Amino acid sequence: MATLSRLPPISDFNDRRRLPLRKKTSLRTTPFRCESRPPRVPGDEETGSGSNALLKLAWYSSELLGVAASVFRPAAPEKILRQTELSRDESGAVAREEIVKSIKEDFDRSYFVTGNLTTSAYEENCEFADPAGSFKGLQRFKRNCSNFGLLLEKSNMNLMKWEDLEDKGVGHWRFICVMSFPWRPILSATGYTEYYFDARSGKVCRHVEHWNVPKMALLKQIFRPSRLPREKKTG
Repeated sequence: MATLSRLPPISDFNDRRRLPLRKKTSLRTTPFRCESRPPRVPGDEETGSGSNALLKLAWYSSELLGVAASVFRPAAPEKILRQTELSRDESGAVAREEIVKSIKEDFDRSYFVTGNLTTSAYEENCEFADPAGSFKGLQRFKRNCSNFGLLLEKSNMNLMKWEDLEDKGVGHWRFICVMSFPWRPILSATGYTEYYFDARSGKVCRHVEHWNVPKMALLKQIFRPSRLPREKKTG
């Protein structure tokens, strides 16, 4: 969310049934390849480019709405995260253990909706991507996250599992929120984020979100009214 991954259709399997089987290979990635297409989501192969256009429209609209919300409804004061210099190894790169520890602590602070993350763990020109699109810039991501939080009545994001791989870490998460629109829609999804580490600095140079929900299903959640009871105001 940088903002708020792929099975082909069954027909594709039928078309390939006569092709010889190939030996499975492990997923390998190459450092410094910090640009990519937006990640794919299971079930999106059937929706085509129409859903992509709708999702991009919703994404940019939410970004603009978040900016407007930050003007008319400033965020409540929060404890400012004190940025400290992360320790480095003998080559001058930030130690991988320090980066991973910071990411896990950022999850505890719900950085996805607060923007309260350890900026020293990321490259300033880090690429942030999700199924809706991608952009570069740590400060833009931080602003988008905090602005998105202004659109929510309540939210919860938990890190369910962490994987350490050769040039990246993978955090599997579960997210649910109630948006502060009049119809109070509920967004709920699971997914995972890939954190690619720069080979020289050791910092995160790509932050790629994958949602385990089709794009159109996510859009439908936004426009579906919830049946949650209104909380009574006191005082």
